[in-house]
Amino acid sequence: MRLVFAGTPATAVPSLDAIAASGHDLVGVVTRPASAQGRSARPVPSPVEVWARQHDVEVMTPAHPKDPDFRERLAALAPDCCPVVAYGALLPRRVLNIPLHGWVNLHYSLLPAYRGAAPVQRAIMDGVSETGATTFRIVRELDAGPLYGFITETVGPLDTAGEVLDRLSVRGADLLVETLDRIALGAEPVPQPDEGVSYAPKLELDDVRLDWTRPARELADLVRGANPEPGAWTTCGGERFRVLLAEPTDEQLPPGVVDARRREVLVGTGTSALRLLTVQPVGRKPMAGAAWGRGARLAGGEAFV
Repeated sequence: MRLVFAGTPATAVPSLDAIAASGHDLVGVVTRPASAQGRSARPVPSPVEVWARQHDVEVMTPAHPKDPDFRERLAALAPDCCPVVAYGALLPRRVLNIPLHGWVNLHYSLLPAYRGAAPVQRAIMDGVSETGATTFRIVRELDAGPLYGFITETVGPLDTAGEVLDRLSVRGADLLVETLDRIALGAEPVPQPDEGVSYAPKLELDDVRLDWTRPARELADLVRGANPEPGAWTTCGGERFRVLLAEPTDEQLPPGVVDARRREVLVGTGTSALRLLTVQPVGRKPMAGAAWGRGARLAGGEAFV
């Protein structure tokens, strides 16, 4: 089949590699325009755009997929199908109707659970022990289209969203190519079930501020789900302080109170204390919680707020 791929972040690149190694014909790539990054605010192309230019594949970066010039060029490429991995923009009906077999999305959840922009992050924050990836045909309603296939993925007690996404991006690439192979042979998707629908909106900074009155397990899961971005945070000495990995203990401390020991740092919660495994003070690189505790030379009685 002739394919035009749509995607933006690094998690989409394994799918591009898998498609390029398949028997399908990749004739174009759609990605979000270069965005300003770093202190210089210099526009940086997306990982998908970088991949496409390295492989001499035509790149389209419309400001919005409803742009007439983009619609005209996509129609001229005449794709049979458009696979999608984390493109980051809603597709209008006139664009959805261009490819013969529609747009097929690789979504990182077991649909119909966790429809939306942050499925892995929200699932881990909910404490799930299993998640997965699903391929489906895109319709106008958010992540509600009929299903082609899925894979499952175990989530370990210290797995972060970044680690799970990395694994799913590799395994999901194989699922996506398998789905495209089946579509080429005439496979049709099946409707999603009505039961079990949930949503996973994009994480905002207010969503990942640590409320130390909550249970330790909930806070540990929030920390994992927010790693690497946007990063769970609290305040220490009036400055933002990121917690990147933590685990519950059996010890007791008042909520927010910090107990810096020689080999560990504990913080009180609404239940048992939380052990800080990896942290990132403002302006510094991530470090072990115990190393931060030794270097901070806390006098005792400090508390996160």
